[in-house]
Amino acid sequence: MPKLPNKEFRRMIPLLSEKGFYEYEEPRPISWPDYNQTEIENVAETLEFIRNSVDDTNYLKVKGKVGKPLTDPKVLAKTALACEAFGFTERNAQGWMRILSPFLGIREHLDDRTIGEGYDKPEVVYVLKQVFEKTKKSDGRLCGDGTGLETSRKQNYESNKKAGQYMTSIVDSREVVQAFDLTGEQECRAMHKLIEQVYGDSIRLDAGFNDRKLVRKIAERMIPYVFPKKNNKLNGDFAWKLMYMELFLDVMGWLTEYHVRSHSESFHSSFKARCGLITKRRFTAILSQVTARIILHNRRRLSYFTKLASAN
Repeated sequence: MPKLPNKEFRRMIPLLSEKGFYEYEEPRPISWPDYNQTEIENVAETLEFIRNSVDDTNYLKVKGKVGKPLTDPKVLAKTALACEAFGFTERNAQGWMRILSPFLGIREHLDDRTIGEGYDKPEVVYVLKQVFEKTKKSDGRLCGDGTGLETSRKQNYESNKKAGQYMTSIVDSREVVQAFDLTGEQECRAMHKLIEQVYGDSIRLDAGFNDRKLVRKIAERMIPYVFPKKNNKLNGDFAWKLMYMELFLDVMGWLTEYHVRSHSESFHSSFKARCGLITKRRFTAILSQVTARIILHNRRRLSYFTKLASAN
């Protein structure tokens, strides 16, 4: 059996990150009138989406609870989605929901305490999870990455990765989220679980996910593109060897596919810039807030591509 070119492969890896290796691409032009019109239409579309998507779910009934009956979880889920869509605080939401409730199909008055406590209800998380699963769609070209979600203006993710909340996610090339993890587990270990929740043709991960067991698990479902480390060898099982031999034999072709992964970084950047800080403190409430934000993000992305397809 011929010896694998491990020395040549290792010498090649540092060159992949050098400046000037890639050709410059002109940024896409932005049509601001079209953008403004889309933002105007976004409000009505969002309210209609919240009403219809939540009405199409079931909710989990928790037995054995005593005390005041829980407000309908669907009502609380609609309220959480509306708050995250329009940036309402709990106190502001109490007033705004009197205006928006008829359109959302809510027939009861909600005070600020009920709205705030609604985030921390497992029944609400269950409804939001159903909405997420039913409304996400994938083009099959997946990307994965991890990022910190700040809970304070004083936090700086690059200097303090343990501060705030940590999220590992998988998105497709349209930046539609397919799966995410908020447990704070190390991103490579979290990816082992997330990969079992998605379907696609291929997935792209950076060197932080350079793990032979993970590559093997991915290869059972789709084509892996995991950026190599300097000390990697070509030796290994078939999935590992095939992935890096394809890189060695067709560098630009492999990297062209791999760099679709930039959409995962783009998603994290725009998600944090648009949604702002995590304002909840209990884990269930944080899960409700982030899930609601991701649902709304997915709706915007899918709406954009639907309109783009119909325009063409």
